[in-house]
Amino acid sequence: MGKQKLFGAIEGGGTKFICAVADEENKILLESRIPTSLPHETLAACADFFLQARRNLGPLSALGIACFGPLDPRPASPTYGRILATPKPGWENADIVGFFRDTLGTNLPIGFDTDVNAAVLAESRWGAGQGLSDLVYLTVGTGIGGGALVDSEVLHGYAHPEMGHVLLPKHPSDAAFSGVCPFHGSCLEGLASGPAIEARWGANAADLPPNHPAWQLEAHYLALGLMNICLILAPERITLGGGVMNQTFLFPMIRSELTYLLGNYLQSPQIADMEHYVVPSGLAGIAGLYGGLALAHQALLNQS
Repeated sequence: MGKQKLFGAIEGGGTKFICAVADEENKILLESRIPTSLPHETLAACADFFLQARRNLGPLSALGIACFGPLDPRPASPTYGRILATPKPGWENADIVGFFRDTLGTNLPIGFDTDVNAAVLAESRWGAGQGLSDLVYLTVGTGIGGGALVDSEVLHGYAHPEMGHVLLPKHPSDAAFSGVCPFHGSCLEGLASGPAIEARWGANAADLPPNHPAWQLEAHYLALGLMNICLILAPERITLGGGVMNQTFLFPMIRSELTYLLGNYLQSPQIADMEHYVVPSGLAGIAGLYGGLALAHQALLNQS
């Protein structure tokens, strides 16, 4: 019997980088959480983790990096593997993939994509989208972002999708709120992210009771965003994750509002079965890390 393969994963976030090594069955063997500071300090700590893991467990077969963006995930691009224009101090133009090639070895297969693109890949393999070829994962938290699987491939164009920045009409009751997105104001992220809820109501989303008027407005805006996704991408299912969606009572509210907004325009059986169309993440809390593992598996497959 051959030696078991080991896969490295990184979930790169604005506040912390989570590093892990897993076996072929995705059992986490080692894990470490590293505070996000400046790029070299953060990435060097991640590399040290994997070098120590190599000494203890053996070499990695592949590494997957699911990272905050915006970033360049296109291997043929001259800026592939880098963070692009970001408000995160010091991180603009940080060469993530290049750093790990230099420290872990140029022959190591490395997968690199946004956290949400990686998460939709993980959901399709091990989460709420198993068996589906067309799937969307949307995270609703500090920001809002989405990844799409189209015909079993993660969707890329000239860049990665930015579903959180689709523009929405403001609800009449919300006319005075300008939105928190510094670029677009009243985009989906500007109106429905965790910071938008706090800015509008003066309290963290987790502290608002289920009967608070914030939630009907939140369900309305999220349903508007999902309506755009339904009409543009026609996914077989939409999975929702992120801290705001820990308020699970939001799901029936969103489904009801989405059904109303679609107005019987779409007659597909998936839309008719709304309870199984808009669903919680099957990897709640670990979608990003398992997204890194999915990218690692994909990188190894692409090299073979």
